Amino acid sequence: MSFTKSLYHIVFSTKNRESTINTENETQLYAYIMGIISNLGGHLYRIGGMPDHIHILTSIPATKSLSDFVKTIKQSSSLWMRENSCFPLWRGWEDGYGAFSYSQNDMPLIINYIKKQKEHHKRTSFAEEYRAWLIEMGVSPNEPYFPKL
Repeated sequence: MSFTKSLYHIVFSTKNRESTINTENETQLYAYIMGIISNLGGHLYRIGGMPDHIHILTSIPATKSLSDFVKTIKQSSSLWMRENSCFPLWRGWEDGYGAFSYSQNDMPLIINYIKKQKEHHKRTSFAEEYRAWLIEMGVSPNEPYFPKL
């Protein structure tokens, strides 16, 4: 019998980074995404975000590729949001995403970071935050993954 534990901090934003997630509807969205992750065989450790993006700390099962896992979360949640009157301005998620792998020892740090998103973004924009992660992970600033500041 095989065992794996792949822990990912996944980040993706709303279409054109529009502020379409608010404090009144985020709890419903996060609960819905938790159900998607559970149905995929993953385990959600923390979810949170801002009106224009979300952070997910999750493990994914060995039987799922990361890209399929994220694709299912984004497609299923987007369809649900389109049909839900709590998201009247919903236009979709951006095409891409960031996924950063971490060890079990990093989990408390990432959970705390996700919990404090609203405080963090009083000082740092999403674009600045995302660029910093990419640089930390060794991605060249000349790559097409970098958002415009």
